[in-house]
Amino acid sequence: MSALTAEVAVLAAAEGDVDGIQLFLPASYDIVWSAVVMVAVGLMFYKLVLPKFTAILDERTAKIEGGLSKAEHAQAEADALLAQYKAQLQEARTDAARIREEARGEATAIVAEAKAKASEESARIFETAQRQIEAERQQASTSLRNDVGALATELASKIVGESLEDTARQSRVVDRFLDELEASALTTAPKGK
Repeated sequence: MSALTAEVAVLAAAEGDVDGIQLFLPASYDIVWSAVVMVAVGLMFYKLVLPKFTAILDERTAKIEGGLSKAEHAQAEADALLAQYKAQLQEARTDAARIREEARGEATAIVAEAKAKASEESARIFETAQRQIEAERQQASTSLRNDVGALATELASKIVGESLEDTARQSRVVDRFLDELEASALTTAPKGK
């Protein structure tokens, strides 16, 4: 630092007598030319650089505002889609509940129909069985009647000693015997039945 101080002192001595603060103040011609250069640079900055900065800042502001408006629009669309989705979900739940109720109703109807068909089928089977039993009873009765008639005729022939081969006579004897047998069975049967 002492070299710099010595040099400043040499320059000051060359210009004349400079004391104290005057050492730090430039000469007036330096101030004027510095002011002219500064005004020229300021005008160039004001005319060339500042409009570009302003345009860039305006462009950024527009982009930001556009982005915000797009975001607001997207948010509004998302809210509308969410509301639509919720409405569709509620509608789907309502439809599902309605379909479940319809299915329960159909199931009840199917069960009732199946019960009715089963009841009809069991009645038909019972009736068929009754008819078959009656037919078999009639067949057994006819067969028994014929067998009993043949045995009774043979027995009566042996007892009476005369032939009862005549079919009309044989039939009358058998019918009379069976009628008497049925009548005696009815009189001896308990009256509670």
